Amino acid sequence: MFHTRKHMQNEMEFVCLEDLVPQDHLLRKIDKYIDFSFIIEKVKPYYCEDNGRPSLDPLILFKMMFVGYFFGIRSERQLEKEIQTNNAYRWFLGLKLTDPVPHHSTISWNRRTRFKDTEIFQEIFDEIVLQAMNHRMVGGRVLFTDSTHLKANANKHKFSREEVEVETRDYVEELNQAIQEDRKQNGKKGPKR
Repeated sequence: MFHTRKHMQNEMEFVCLEDLVPQDHLLRKIDKYIDFSFIIEKVKPYYCEDNGRPSLDPLILFKMMFVGYFFGIRSERQLEKEIQTNNAYRWFLGLKLTDPVPHHSTISWNRRTRFKDTEIFQEIFDEIVLQAMNHRMVGGRVLFTDSTHLKANANKHKFSREEVEVETRDYVEELNQAIQEDRKQNGKKGPKR
């Protein structure tokens, strides 16, 4: 018998978000080994505990920035859209399927205003990289520089540890440029200074 699925979009289902994320998804591995709870203490001085309206959970904010950085999403507006439709991103952030995704302007405001003139993004990024190194998620076997493939020291018994600073400023600057381009395209004024 001929059959179509024409009206399937309107059906209600009970689903578990956990079941919608593949077991081998990269964000599952990151969630298993990286403890993001250190972020709460790092950002506490930038929030008021007894005044104003409730804030966006800082863990969600920074995890959103991490998703954008890690998956090459170079616009906060696009990051918001991607999280709305990607079950793995929602699972990683702790958002239910019916939870609203934080608005791109909230992400932008926090990044440009609340944490302005701080090194908080770099400090958090460095801690995440350190945890990843401790769990052998990051290795120095191959180095890419200007698209040139260079072999690293292959002797496993003779090596030296070096602390390498990875700049998150480039990513943040790309987000700022995307905001400026969006403002130009939509005839909006810049932020008040």
